[in-house]
Amino acid sequence: MKRFRIDSTVIVLGILILSIVVGAILVATVGRNFLSPGNIRDILTGMSVLGLVAIGQTLVVLGASLDLSVTYVISLSSLLAATIMNGSAGNIPAAVAVTLLVCAGIGLVNGLIVTVLKVNGFIATLGVGLILQGILNTNFEGSAGMVPWEFQLIGATGVGPVPVSTIIMIALAALVWFLLDRTRTGAHLYAVGGDPEIARLSGVRTRPPLIAAHVLCSVFAGLAGLLLASRLGVGSPTVGQQGGYALLSIAAVVLGGTLLLGGRGSIWGAIGGVAILAVVDNVMSVMQVNPFLKDVVRGVVIVAAVAVYSRRAIVPRRPRFGAGGTRTGGDDAAKAAEPEMAAAASQLDPAVDTHSAAEGGRP
Repeated sequence: MKRFRIDSTVIVLGILILSIVVGAILVATVGRNFLSPGNIRDILTGMSVLGLVAIGQTLVVLGASLDLSVTYVISLSSLLAATIMNGSAGNIPAAVAVTLLVCAGIGLVNGLIVTVLKVNGFIATLGVGLILQGILNTNFEGSAGMVPWEFQLIGATGVGPVPVSTIIMIALAALVWFLLDRTRTGAHLYAVGGDPEIARLSGVRTRPPLIAAHVLCSVFAGLAGLLLASRLGVGSPTVGQQGGYALLSIAAVVLGGTLLLGGRGSIWGAIGGVAILAVVDNVMSVMQVNPFLKDVVRGVVIVAAVAVYSRRAIVPRRPRFGAGGTRTGGDDAAKAAEPEMAAAASQLDPAVDTHSAAEGGRP
């Protein structure tokens, strides 16, 4: 019986719809309207920061790597931006530019360590994250800087029930989708994540795509830090760690159907994973569930989703020759052709005798 393989994005959409339906029923039991404009705004607001981090995390996971330094990059970017702005709207462009350049530099370091020094992405970014944590703990004891009112509007305004920050996140996700789906860099990143050796033998330079992925991952973490600074009004050395964005972003990426082994996944799947986590968090907040129980529910949702992915039908490619192959008698045909092959080889190189040519042309 023929089995159909369901695309991971379809599964994510199905899980998201199921989460919304179940969430609406549960919220209704406590006398609240799940689909009210205020609640929708809360869900979308909760998606913004994690969505930015998950976009960057998707890139490195597609390349069969990870980035655990994003939490500290978020904290550092919020501090840099707030300190440089110092309450002045005129300093906003310089603060944003310097912050993103510093974040890109951190991503470049991560990428070079992974590709040049051949250090596993988990260990490399963990080490860089610990370095950043030491810098933050040494130089900052609490919040610092001041974000001007004009920049705070990014995190406080919206178009109807949709926050401006969510619109920015979706627009950036569309740009990254274009990068992955329509450019050579995106194709090379998928190839490197799928099998770097085959990619190399196919003429793909394996280092640049992965380095670019790490750079973009840190830049998106920097954008998340800028957004948090706009909401808080100050920079915080612990805002990234308190949000747990490293593990949550990886969870959202996996929940969205991207393989941790690399080479398969999509940006929209990751955004779907972020939406599922945001819906689950919102429902538990409305129902005033114990905060510690939230992590338990998140874990159950993630494990259940991955279990669904693992049960998708995977049809292995049948061998062309041999027992059960798509072409019967392939081995016999090859043996029958050996004399002709030997004769042709002897005509090309008289020094090669018939016996050696029959064995594959080896002297």
